[in-house]
Amino acid sequence: MVMRRERATKIVATLGPASSSPEMIKALFEAGVDVFRLNFSHGTQENHGRVLGAVRALEKDVGRPIGILADLQGPKLRLGKFVDGFINLTAGTTIRFDTDPTPGDEKRVPIPHPEILEALHEGSTVLLDDGKVRVRVVRKGAGFIDAEVIAGNRLSNNKGFNVPDVLLPVSALTDKDRSDLFFALDLGVEWIALSFVQSPQDVIEAQELIQGRAQINLKLEKPLAVEHLTRLTELSDSIMVARGDLGVELSLPEIPALQKRVIRESRRLGKPVIVATQMLESMITSPVPTRAEVSDVATAVYDGADAVMLSAESAAGQYPIEAVAMMDQIIKQVERDPGYRAIIESQRPDAGHSVADAVTQAAYQAATSVDAGAIVTYTLSGTTTLNAARERPHIPIVGIASQLSTARRLVMSYGVHVVHAPEEIHTFGEMATKAMQITLEHGFAKEGDCIAITAGVPFATPGTTNVLRLVTLDKTMLARLPKASQPAEAPRRAAAKAGDTSVARSQPIDTAADENDAG
Repeated sequence: MVMRRERATKIVATLGPASSSPEMIKALFEAGVDVFRLNFSHGTQENHGRVLGAVRALEKDVGRPIGILADLQGPKLRLGKFVDGFINLTAGTTIRFDTDPTPGDEKRVPIPHPEILEALHEGSTVLLDDGKVRVRVVRKGAGFIDAEVIAGNRLSNNKGFNVPDVLLPVSALTDKDRSDLFFALDLGVEWIALSFVQSPQDVIEAQELIQGRAQINLKLEKPLAVEHLTRLTELSDSIMVARGDLGVELSLPEIPALQKRVIRESRRLGKPVIVATQMLESMITSPVPTRAEVSDVATAVYDGADAVMLSAESAAGQYPIEAVAMMDQIIKQVERDPGYRAIIESQRPDAGHSVADAVTQAAYQAATSVDAGAIVTYTLSGTTTLNAARERPHIPIVGIASQLSTARRLVMSYGVHVVHAPEEIHTFGEMATKAMQITLEHGFAKEGDCIAITAGVPFATPGTTNVLRLVTLDKTMLARLPKASQPAEAPRRAAAKAGDTSVARSQPIDTAADENDAG
């Protein structure tokens, strides 16, 4: 039987020096990883290409789609150097920042970004060294600013800096990012993660370069991006709550509420959402996490995130497999909690008004009423399956995708067990037969169970979810399956009371749905 996850929330893990061998990648997948992240802030294109090849080889061996997320570095704003390699600071004193490349001292700091100095104004806050040093601009002149030290006592060479309250005249894509972007696209990755997004225009710029060859994961890192949350979520294909950078530019107490807000908005718009950064940070050097970290991962699951992510824990840590296994256990424990389902149901977004929304809602309600073994979605672009995942059903979603790229993308989505089935479907009879065959082989249903099937008419037309069909796997239906299809072990469910029923829009449908039905 094909391996299936016994959880709905997915795991994204970053590959790096500790996890780049084919053997380690396989072990991480077996421990629970659904999507692998390639972090282009580190490593070379050659190394990333080799690692991606290992993931694709593993995918072929296990016969299950595996997603790949290429995370672009984005612009890195850094200071220049100091005469002694560092300077000491005193709160309340004033220090000058200028564009002179000469190494700095206690009186001045070189900053090789004249466009940044131009964008700052009196009252602007500048955060240095991941927020450890905070200064406020008190005076601005030609090519320099004077700033008062608010907090911090030491600053060293090449430290990064952030400007949270100013729209910086910097593109989200550097020359390095563009090179990495086209390299990743040529390798066929499913997701491109954008860093340093400040406004919708940054996403539009990336879309023009990507040209539909991959989907965009927007890393929410900048406070200015939060101001455009709805529009950015609409433009993007998924969202990452990048709490590390957000925690530098926003006050830390703001992060939990923002995390919940982003998850709600992403779910409302039917876009997958990842919660990332420092989830099991202590497991970089320890075989067990802290209690607070376990609670943090659990909170993201209770909030309804599609996925949770490991960064340095799996990329450079001493216990990458243990970290994935721990995350897997936490998710399962939360999803078994009766209170979890009550929380998820209470956060259900309002139903839309399209035909696809109506069919998806009906599928969820009908599947629940008959205690269906699975909700089966046929999809070309992924829309039908994403609509189902938006509902966060307690019933597994079996996403049948005709295109491998779509199958790999859907691996990130909540509750979706993805199956790549390249064979074309032409009739309702073929659709029902294929759905029964897959749910049996993958262990989601057995004789006597019911499955709910959603699809679009005409077949193979993106964005046309307009059909709901309930099928009971009785002896007559099972007799239509290929001889090779053997029922797999499936959870025991009450037998469905409904027979074989179809609901469709846009053209008349014969509910008998024999093999001669026109699609």
